[in-house]
Amino acid sequence: MINKIIKNKHFVTGAAFVFFVAVLSGSYYAGYEKGVLNPKINIIKGVNNIENGKEVGVDFSLFWDAWKTIKDKFVDSDKVTNQALIYGAISGLLNATGDPYTVFMPPVDANDFNQEISGEFGGIGAELAIKQGQLTIVAPLKDTPAERARLQSGDIIVKIYDESASGLSTDEAVKKIRGEKGTEVRLTIFRESFEKPQEFKIIRDTIQVPTLDWKMINEQGKEVSNNGIIYAQLYNFYEKSPILVYQMAAQAIMRNPKGIILDLRNNPGGYLEAATNIASWFLNRGDTIVSEKFQTGDNQEFKSENTGIFKDTPVVILINQGSASASEILAGALRDNRNIKLVGVKSFGKGSVQELEQLKDDSQIKITIAHWLTPKGHMIDKNGLNPDFEVKVSEQDTKDGTDSQFNKALEIINSEILKSNKYLISNN
Repeated sequence: MINKIIKNKHFVTGAAFVFFVAVLSGSYYAGYEKGVLNPKINIIKGVNNIENGKEVGVDFSLFWDAWKTIKDKFVDSDKVTNQALIYGAISGLLNATGDPYTVFMPPVDANDFNQEISGEFGGIGAELAIKQGQLTIVAPLKDTPAERARLQSGDIIVKIYDESASGLSTDEAVKKIRGEKGTEVRLTIFRESFEKPQEFKIIRDTIQVPTLDWKMINEQGKEVSNNGIIYAQLYNFYEKSPILVYQMAAQAIMRNPKGIILDLRNNPGGYLEAATNIASWFLNRGDTIVSEKFQTGDNQEFKSENTGIFKDTPVVILINQGSASASEILAGALRDNRNIKLVGVKSFGKGSVQELEQLKDDSQIKITIAHWLTPKGHMIDKNGLNPDFEVKVSEQDTKDGTDSQFNKALEIINSEILKSNKYLISNN
């Protein structure tokens, strides 16, 4: 039985979705009234005013001086609401951390975000992140305009329409790329294999986020009904993921699987709880899946809690530069605990955990609360996971529809199954 599927909504995705976001709205008075009726005092160390002519901490009166200056002197101050100023101040506060994953979402944005991680949203179907200071596509999602336009993980967005993308945050980029279904957005893309940036024209659409596809195949990769290899493509770690993996396990175990190829390519992450739940199907109860390291220096370990129905089944995992966050948690846990082989190219390298903090007016803060380590203590953040078997996909492979990474994974799983069978024979 699936337990603790989603608890505190620790969100570990490596990117921001390109989705529709409505115009900001809200009432400063309503928020103020709520605060008056339900007062809450937060003590922040090191933030004080001037006392006895001496600075004893950060002078918070500077904020109110700036506020008053805007109200008194800004030429269009009558067009700037108090609520907009508050939201802008909170956004600036979080931006000052320098962490691209720590962001503020006003109520409308927060609502869209929650719909998005539940599995349906609008846009082009790509995920974005800032990597080495550049706006980068983490992963195009399956059966979306981004995938149909042949955008790839690792692509750098140089321009949105004719405007440079340099210096944009992921949220700012999302707002520029979003638009109505059926309309066109132009992105100028640079890729390692390109001599110079190229323009891509993409028609926006409503995006249905897939979660899991699976089938059973034979040693040559042909689909079969029973006694074969499970080929499972997991596209994210959202709310539906654990129950879908559970359903797959319940059906597959009756068909006598010999091994599993777990495809995490272009899987940008999701909920930490979903990743640990899914990992439990492949591990012994009590195995360490991942540990979180907090600002205090404390570590929290997450252990396998499920029955480990696939704990003795040979497994190979496919990764690429679009495998981020929760994907890296799962892949790292299985490699460290079971020496499961990774095939493909180096993963994205997003090793931090975000928590969604609900504010009074239904706005949200997504804030980085910890870095995570694999069971053997490997820090993923900015490092990623190096595959045991590196297989790069060439432009010719893409044109021909050849999946050289899958072919290598199939070769290795056949070898792992053979070794497993020899081990069973030698022990009987």
